[in-house]
Amino acid sequence: MAGHAAHPYGEVVIADLFRPWTSRSMWRALAHLSMDLWLGVVAFWVVFPMTVTAAATVVVFPVSFALAVFVLFVAGIGARIERSRVRALLDPQLPDPIPQERSGTGWRRLFGPFRNRQRWKELAYMLLMLPKGLVTTTSVIALWGGSIALLLLPAYVSALPDDRARFGLFDLRGATAWIGTGVGVGVLLVVAPWATVVLRRLDLGLARRLLSRPPEEELEAKVVELESSRVAAVDSAEAERRRIERDLHDGAQQRLIAVAMDLGVAKERLVTDPEQGRVIVDRAHEEVKAALKELRDLVRGIHPVILEDRGLDAALSAVVARSPVPVRLFVDVPVRPVPSVESAAYFIVSEALANVARHSKATAAQVDVRRYGDRLWMRVWDNGVGGADGAGGSGLRGLAERVSALGGRMNVTSPVGGPTVIEVEMPCGS
Repeated sequence: MAGHAAHPYGEVVIADLFRPWTSRSMWRALAHLSMDLWLGVVAFWVVFPMTVTAAATVVVFPVSFALAVFVLFVAGIGARIERSRVRALLDPQLPDPIPQERSGTGWRRLFGPFRNRQRWKELAYMLLMLPKGLVTTTSVIALWGGSIALLLLPAYVSALPDDRARFGLFDLRGATAWIGTGVGVGVLLVVAPWATVVLRRLDLGLARRLLSRPPEEELEAKVVELESSRVAAVDSAEAERRRIERDLHDGAQQRLIAVAMDLGVAKERLVTDPEQGRVIVDRAHEEVKAALKELRDLVRGIHPVILEDRGLDAALSAVVARSPVPVRLFVDVPVRPVPSVESAAYFIVSEALANVARHSKATAAQVDVRRYGDRLWMRVWDNGVGGADGAGGSGLRGLAERVSALGGRMNVTSPVGGPTVIEVEMPCGS
């Protein structure tokens, strides 16, 4: 009971009224809304005349067509700028819903923008920026500027004509000017912040509607992405299992079978020919040591102890030290990612450097591993002959599947003649 008495309902309501003042997003939204009108004027006077001209010259098809293509191109640039402004000031990510059109014939790519509904939505947004700005920018300027003007009314009311401020049927002068101050305080503390919040939501809603995919398409794309990641994870795990089985069967297992056979022969020879028996035992001893080395290398490829104990910097330093190609290593990961990402990063760099040693004929390589926020970025470069196929090569394809399974992406650039660059970006998961 005492706890309820300490926090009466009235205090909760008053705190809620002033909640926007405690949010940094309100101030960023105010900056965003204040720019709407001026950017809308620029967008309208760039896009509108060309749109009207393209429609008016439709009888001259080549001219109209060229203008229409240019208008959609300019609208696309404006849409990308607006997405960046929304991301910087209103927080939400609005990914570009239009994929890069890299395939198809020249005519297909030329007419592609006209068949893409999203291009026309971007053009509509550019044309609507001016009327939207007339509402949002004038509203926030009127509310914030007007509230400050009312707040300071007693300081300058005597300088106004007839020493009074006229508000329709009401005049404020002398001591009554303090009524304006009271109204200004209320508008400044309550009305203006909440109006900014409402206008922010309306502005963001229009941007989401016209500059991004509808929610159902976004959900569908996310489902497809998750399905691809799941398939990639299964394929990666299966490929890893086959690799371990192959390495065990072709390496340590064959050596251990040979050791068992040699020891069986040595057991018989030690009775009839002790000298030859000792030679066979020595050979078996060397085979056991080679088998143990292969097992250590196999375990190191799965998850090395040094990675778990000391992190990526120490583990990759050991990989670089074993590389026959000179490698420069740069690691800047102040906060360790989750073990699955850390293990994947180690495996990717190890496999990439192994490919450099086997196939690239390179004389130098470089590895960069850095953490930016919640993303781990890696780059492996070599000055070899190039020609690596990220889509066709089974090794690189396996790396790409492993990265995709963790929600990341990998890009391979390897023109014939080199250099080869492998870039990987993954979420750190922490």
